[in-house]
Amino acid sequence: MRRETGFFRQLDWWTIAIYMVLVLIGWISIFASVYDPEHNRIIDTTQRYGMQMIWIFGAWFLAIAVLLIPSRTYLLFSGVFYILGILILLAVLVLGVERNGSQSWLVLGPVHFQPAEMAKVFVALALAGLMSRPQFRLRSLKGVLEVTAIILIPAMLIVMEKETGLALVLSCFLLVLYREGLPGWVLVSGLLAIILFLLSIIWSTLAVLWLVFGICFAVFLLLAYKKIPVFLAAGLFIGLYFLTPYIFNLFSLDLYSYIKPYQWFLVLSAPFFLAGFIVAFKKRLQYLKMILLGFICAVAFTFSVGYIFNNILQPHHRARIENLLGIEKDIYGAGYNVYQSKVAIGSGGFIGKGFLQGTQTKYNFVPEQSTDFIFCTIGEEWGFVGATLVILLYLVLLFRIISIAERQRHSFGRIYGYGVAACFFFHVFINIGMTLGILPVIGIPLPFISYGGSSLWTFTLLLFILLKMDASRKN
Repeated sequence: MRRETGFFRQLDWWTIAIYMVLVLIGWISIFASVYDPEHNRIIDTTQRYGMQMIWIFGAWFLAIAVLLIPSRTYLLFSGVFYILGILILLAVLVLGVERNGSQSWLVLGPVHFQPAEMAKVFVALALAGLMSRPQFRLRSLKGVLEVTAIILIPAMLIVMEKETGLALVLSCFLLVLYREGLPGWVLVSGLLAIILFLLSIIWSTLAVLWLVFGICFAVFLLLAYKKIPVFLAAGLFIGLYFLTPYIFNLFSLDLYSYIKPYQWFLVLSAPFFLAGFIVAFKKRLQYLKMILLGFICAVAFTFSVGYIFNNILQPHHRARIENLLGIEKDIYGAGYNVYQSKVAIGSGGFIGKGFLQGTQTKYNFVPEQSTDFIFCTIGEEWGFVGATLVILLYLVLLFRIISIAERQRHSFGRIYGYGVAACFFFHVFINIGMTLGILPVIGIPLPFISYGGSSLWTFTLLLFILLKMDASRKN
């Protein structure tokens, strides 16, 4: 009896309190977003707020069950959980039901469940189980391949289910790898790849190539001991690029009728970079090798963007990105959700219109307002004050999760804790960003607030598994 009392005293009740407040805010927001005077009962399972109450009770049952399971179970069976999760994702490909263009749902009687949401739990546990082994080395080739496989296999299965947004969520685990010793340049490279992807959509291929060249030149100039040879090589390259077509024209030969400008750029740059590699190996200039390798990777990635954008992304994803980047303005089509969401949030002002007083909400101007765009309901009815309060609650929750992760005695708990923090951060940042129109719409829910049992149960499991580990850390 004393041991059980001690366990409950060790629970982080402040974190549980934040969880309860966010769940309550979610239920109130869902009630407001779908409110119908003809269905004004609090418990009405024909309405979404009635179903959400059932999901909430189910989430609390899961939370209690997690707290009763010995914490070592998650470490010992992390690999088993991962294999079961992969098998369920495979089952979805065969037995899954299509909803909103996504074949990622399993139907069990009246319950519709999305296993792709649960991928966050078993990937977080599997990564923690793998990386907490004494013999694991993240910077080794074997370690990199193992970690990549754990993240990439479920991500590919989820993409096959046409749930690109939830597949992208798994990229958040790269933040965990960075905390566990992955070099900082890997994280920076990932951010640069995202920027390069967007620029390759907006700009011409030649413009992107010149930008990559300029960045590589600036870094090389900064690191090089002798600056003059760098200037001379860059000047010679630029001079040949612009003067050679002019010389061809003097002899009535049009260079660009035989070769495109970006192709001429690549042809001309080849001997310069070959000479650069020779110098780098001869003089053992490691930084020069990395710069030249980075240039080649950037060029290859630039030419792959077109294929990824046109063949891998779904048409509605392409349309949303084009609207975000200003390539197309379609406020009555792909950009309608974001446009109406911004109108709703902007109309809320400083203190909002009041509970059940939101006109955008009441007249259903914003599609998916109780799920992916639930934050605009908060912004319209509770204004800047309410939206800021919700964001602050998430920030406090994130800081508490990181604090819990850092005080774990075993590396398994620390790694898992950072996985939980990464998942929460990614969902909150992307969801609020897409609601405000500053990030592309990829269709992921706001933790504890958006309607849906799959999301609520998944984030409840993520959080309470960590709380169980934390409460048992002294045993």
